[in-house]
Amino acid sequence: MNRASLLDLNAVIAIAAHGNFRAAAAELRMSPSALSRVVAMLEGQLGVRLFNRTTRSVALTEAGEQFLLHVRPALREIDTAFTTVSELGGRPSGTIRINASEGAALQILDPIIFTFLRRYPDMQVDLVTEGRLVDIVAAGFDAGIRLAEAVPQDMVAIPLGQEQRLVVACSPAYLSGRIAPETPADLLAHRCICQRMPGGSIWRWEFEKRGDQLTMDVKGPLTLDNHNVIKKAALAGFGIAFMAESLILDELRDGSLVQLLADWTPAFPGLRLYYSSHRHVTAGFRAFIDVVKAAQSATP
Repeated sequence: MNRASLLDLNAVIAIAAHGNFRAAAAELRMSPSALSRVVAMLEGQLGVRLFNRTTRSVALTEAGEQFLLHVRPALREIDTAFTTVSELGGRPSGTIRINASEGAALQILDPIIFTFLRRYPDMQVDLVTEGRLVDIVAAGFDAGIRLAEAVPQDMVAIPLGQEQRLVVACSPAYLSGRIAPETPADLLAHRCICQRMPGGSIWRWEFEKRGDQLTMDVKGPLTLDNHNVIKKAALAGFGIAFMAESLILDELRDGSLVQLLADWTPAFPGLRLYYSSHRHVTAGFRAFIDVVKAAQSATP
């Protein structure tokens, strides 16, 4: 039987990651039709279908899942071999794949990612943002960036940035003619902007004051699943939002949003860069860690 090429194997991984041929083809810098032919030829060689295709989506078959289970770690070893040898020739090169939440990605772009790429022009960073927490090893990522509380205990974790704080905020227009809440319980009399989590559940707002903890099921006219959209709704006066302070600092400073219940929203440990203790640390990834540590030491 003819053996599959690296292109064939990377094609399967890209399609599985994106769930459609067009996005996978863009990542691989080829046309969707060419990518479809690559997969069809590979399926012909294997004698099984790797994907179930519909007009709207592409999903792995059971055979495809088993195939990917063995292919991913093998490709990581091949990539490590190429990177390790190339590093003997000079400055770091290669690609670092990072999984992060949208908020984390926005916070690290300027101080970390941009600094790293300017310093090491032969390196590439593939930054994937998504709300759900993924197994970075199984998904083929070199590292993840999440809040400290979400980092698996078996990972190496490096502090990244300052402590974080969630802020209850609304526009002055919303407060006009209303009594501002003084306790979390007062929110039940207000219109709140609810947030749908990646798994489909509605986020319950959590508060703490001098050891007392409260969890609230708030109600309101809007349920949204994107932080930037929630901020826009709050600015438009549609209700009270509960968001990361880092996302609305400018609005709090210029007064377009007003903070509420500040004594019920203490700071908590911030972001962490984390990776498997069993991964081979390439020169490129080691350089990236050094940039993270330097940025952290410069953080007030």
